[in-house]
Formats: sequence, structure tokens, C-alpha cells
Amino acid sequence: MTTLRIAEIFGPTIQGEGALIGEPTLFVRAGGCDYRCSWCDSLHAVDSAYRHTWAPMSSEEVWTELRRLSGDRPLTISLSGGNPAIQDFGPLIALGRAAGYRFACETQGSVARPWFGDLDTLVLSPKPPSSGEQVDWGAFAKCVAAGHSARSTVMKIVIFDRADYDWAKDAHARHPDLPLYLQPGNPEVDPEVPVDPQGLADRLGWLTDTAMADNWFAPRILPQLHVLIWGNKRGV
Repeated sequence: MTTLRIAEIFGPTIQGEGALIGEPTLFVRAGGCDYRCSWCDSLHAVDSAYRHTWAPMSSEEVWTELRRLSGDRPLTISLSGGNPAIQDFGPLIALGRAAGYRFACETQGSVARPWFGDLDTLVLSPKPPSSGEQVDWGAFAKCVAAGHSARSTVMKIVIFDRADYDWAKDAHARHPDLPLYLQPGNPEVDPEVPVDPQGLADRLGWLTDTAMADNWFAPRILPQLHVLIWGNKRGV
């Protein structure tokens, strides 16, 4: 029996970003990550200091909780983290798909999994220079290949500055067939500190103006909707 490390399960709420923005969604946040991004907004699911808060759960136990939260009404289930790809979510996906639920997964593209092909939406989110991480593009390409039978595979990149923007153009050039979503990053990640809505709007405006001035029309540029609504609160 596969044991999963789960930081939290919550919803239904709406997806706050990317290709499925606004869609009613249940979230399974996996504990553990192979990255340590400088601006991570989910350290409770990343840093090993929080390991004692991660619940060891079987796929069946996770599935039971998702059914309870949704009232057995099929919804989209989003696998996030941390990095969900370092764990085996294949059995959970099989349980949910058999009952009519849809599955999305967001991962940085560092670890390829066979179960990527069983997803409805695979979101590959390579981390730009501001993260302090270095993308292994060979590993990323393996993730793209692993998701070849997914209903949809997209790329999503968080942008904090001009260096990130220029890097995103290069990332898109590497994988021009992947639909691209850009969103301005939120510099305030402390859940106890209120976000600055005008500051976020200004960042979104800068990103939009920059892309339009470059005549770069490939990406869809979106806000982090959940941050605008709830700030950095957990479980929404």
C-alpha cells in the first residue's frame, strides 16, 4: 500500500491561477519538495522543519476525505505541493477517475512520473532566476514526454522582474507547443502579513505592458486570483 505524505487537503474552493483559474477545485497538497525557492509561499509543505505536520495517508484515506469534502460530487482535484511528483499519486488518480473526478497536477518539471499521462491537466511550472533554482531542461523534457497522453499540458511561469521575463521567453522558445501562462509573483509570502492589492495590480500591469511592447502575444497573462481574494491564508 502506498503511503503519501500530505500537508493538507482542502476545498472545494476555486483554482486561483493558470489554465484552470476560477474552476471549482479540491486541493491535495503534498508534503516534501526537491526545490527551495527563495519566494516559496508554501513552506509548510516544503521545509522538512514542518515534516511532523504532514499526515501519512494511504491513497484510499485521501480519497475518502476528498469524497467527504465534495459530497461525492465529481470535481477537479488539484495535486500540488511542495512537489507532488516526488510521490506516487497514480493509485489516487485511478480511484478518482473511476468515479468521474478530474485531476490536475502542478509541478516544476524536475521529476517525471508515468501517472502524468493519466491527468486531465498537467501544469509544468519551471522556476525562473529569482527563485534561486536552476532548471534541468533535460528532466523537464522528460516530464513533457511523460504527460503526452494527458488531456492538456501547459507551462506556467511566475514573474518577479525583467530577468524572469526574459528567461520566460527563452523557456517558451524551448517548448513553443506548450500553452504558456504568466503571472506576476507575490513578494509577500508571510500568511500573517496582508497583501498589497495595488502592488499586485501594478506588477500585473507592468508584466502586461512589457509583453505588449515586445509584441509577445504567446502567453496568457493572469493574476494570482486566490491571493487577491484571501491573501496568503492556508486552506483556500
